[in-house]
Amino acid sequence: MPTGLTQDAGWEIGVSRTIQQPLRAVWDFITGPEGVALWLGIDGPLPTEKGVPYRTADGTEGEIRSYRPVDRVRLTHGTSTIQVAVSPGSSEGRAVLRFHQERLASAEEREERRTHWKGVMDRVVTELT
Repeated sequence: MPTGLTQDAGWEIGVSRTIQQPLRAVWDFITGPEGVALWLGIDGPLPTEKGVPYRTADGTEGEIRSYRPVDRVRLTHGTSTIQVAVSPGSSEGRAVLRFHQERLASAEEREERRTHWKGVMDRVVTELT
C-alpha cells in the first residue's frame, strides 16, 4: 500500500511540530479567532459543540465532530476530516502541535495538503514565537 493510503480513511496526511511555548498558549492560539483564521479560514472563534456547522471564507463547509478542551478538535472539511491536537512536549514550556487530515481523494491531494499544512505550521510558529 502506498505511503499515506489507509484501508479505512483513504489518503491521509499528518504534520507535527514541537513549539517553544506552553501547551495552554498553543491551544488558546490555535482555537482562538486569530489561529482559526490561519488554519481553517473562518472568522470568529471555533465552534466547540458537536454538530455545529461552519463555513470557510472560500466556501468550504463542515461541522464539528468533537471538541476536547486543551487536547484536540475533529471536524469535517468538505469530504475530508481534520484533527488538530496539542500535547505536552518533551520538556516543560514546550508543546507538540499536530494537524492530521484524512479521507483525501488521491495521492496528489495528499501532497497538496502536505504543502498546505507545512505552510500553516510555519505561520503558527511565527505567530507564537
